[in-house]
Amino acid sequence: VQLQASGGGLVQAGGSLRLSCAASGFTFDDYAIGWFRQAPGKEREGVSYISSSVGSTYYADSVKGRFTISSDNARSTVYLQMNSLNAEDTAVYYCAARKWRYGSRWYFPDAFDYWGQGTLVTVSS
Repeated sequence: VQLQASGGGLVQAGGSLRLSCAASGFTFDDYAIGWFRQAPGKEREGVSYISSSVGSTYYADSVKGRFTISSDNARSTVYLQMNSLNAEDTAVYYCAARKWRYGSRWYFPDAFDYWGQGTLVTVSS
């Protein structure tokens, strides 16, 4: 199982980025994908979650209305569109996969089985 996160970079406050999580080595439809982030000195936190087979998405309160998660099953890729970025969004962003496709405990890192390597998002104010 491999997850490859990409799309991070440096952006000014108010700007946008789109992160991608390319998955391989497993049946994509059987898994749900979560995005997490970890800022320096802070714990890893759940940002968003998608289970395309169940048709559900979840967001942390801090990103609702600004971030949108989507899935392209044909490409085995999940995207995180991030708009109206602010300095508090600065973090390393990780994607993770788990076979449990429902939403329970989606924001807990230990509820996921596989992790990508992370991509750094830096928002300058």
